[in-house]
Amino acid sequence: MILAFDGSSVDGSAYTDMVHLAQEAPTWLDDSVSAWSTYGLAVFGMLMAIGWWRARRVGAVASVTALAVPFVVVVAYGVDTALKVLVREDRPCQSLGVTTLEACPAPGDWSFPSNHAAIAAAAAVALLFVSRRLGAVAAVAAGAMAAARVWVGAHYPHDVLAGVVVGALVSLLAMPALHRHAEMPALRLTATRLRPLLVVAVRDVVTSPN
Repeated sequence: MILAFDGSSVDGSAYTDMVHLAQEAPTWLDDSVSAWSTYGLAVFGMLMAIGWWRARRVGAVASVTALAVPFVVVVAYGVDTALKVLVREDRPCQSLGVTTLEACPAPGDWSFPSNHAAIAAAAAVALLFVSRRLGAVAAVAAGAMAAARVWVGAHYPHDVLAGVVVGALVSLLAMPALHRHAEMPALRLTATRLRPLLVVAVRDVVTSPN
């Protein structure tokens, strides 16, 4: 039998308050939050793609920085998952036996920290190094993702807070170093067939209606 940590002693009352609020909320609101909780991470992928597409008009170094964002997010996910295995906190729906919007995961699907929150926060912070505007949009979306994961009953508040911290720290540690060392790979890649991934062709800029 695997011993697991019961996180309900940390903020279980706040969690149950949120779950009860969700149960009393209008159906359209619950459906919207559930959809965001399930599919919202795709929005961060879209923001990363937009950041890379715009960076191509800035230059190769900017493009390399933008292309590094998804790799940093993967690293953040890996770190967060490793912490899950170390802490081994049961899901709140298992410990508290409450009815939640999202189906309660099976035992062994650990709760702390939240992967969704870590991925969202990592993407938001990393995107700030590409575009402040995109990073700001992603930060708002990350906050919404963290709240949604509690609303649907998947995590305690401290789970999503820890996920945000993990994701943000990984990006804050990785992105400045990657940005500082982006010039050399940018020079090498622009001399290969991958050049179109990094810069916009001159003829495209000239003929662009904007």
